[in-house]
Amino acid sequence: MIAPLACVIPALDAAPTLAAVAGALRAALPGTSIIVVDDGSRDDTHAIARACADTVMRFERNRGKGAALRAGASAALAQGARAVVTVDADGQHDPASAPRLVAALDEADLAVGTRSRTGGAMPVGRRVTNALASRAVGAIVRASVPDAQCGFRAMRRTVLERVHAPGDRYEFETEFLIRAARSGFTIVAVPVPTVYGAPSHFRAVRDTARVVRTIWRHRAGAFR
Repeated sequence: MIAPLACVIPALDAAPTLAAVAGALRAALPGTSIIVVDDGSRDDTHAIARACADTVMRFERNRGKGAALRAGASAALAQGARAVVTVDADGQHDPASAPRLVAALDEADLAVGTRSRTGGAMPVGRRVTNALASRAVGAIVRASVPDAQCGFRAMRRTVLERVHAPGDRYEFETEFLIRAARSGFTIVAVPVPTVYGAPSHFRAVRDTARVVRTIWRHRAGAFR
């Protein structure tokens, strides 16, 4: 397993779930550095993060998941991490799967979790938009990307050093994935279980529109 390793957790109003996520990550990846970015939370997220994380960053106002991931990745690089895992704070990702994502970096530069779209785990609306977005991203990068919007990922340091993606909200993850592929980095999909319980901060209309604009811009060849 690649070491040293850092785990970045973007967190918005995640007080009910954050401690459990951080604790499970420590159990799954002993010795990892836990970095929590509090994205303008209005509940006790910041206090909980200070109790369970090694590094806590705080935005005074909500700036978006992309901005939080970008800040957390910069902190991980500054700490000397050779690989970084990103995981949502709402508990939908099982931290026990993190070692499999990291192990996949033996063969690839970036490992992306793949959630099941069958059965009733993923809400129907998210299932449809996820399938369409993943197919479109796969066509752009000319590779299979079963779940382009999954935030449970592992990546080598060199990916974060060379890939600079714009976007402060959910479109950031799609943008980053496309730019990583176009920069020549290899991407592998790793099946991960998903539990939907805590409400998502993904706004169906506004955030879907941002993702669609990102995909359309790349399909039109406006890569910059």
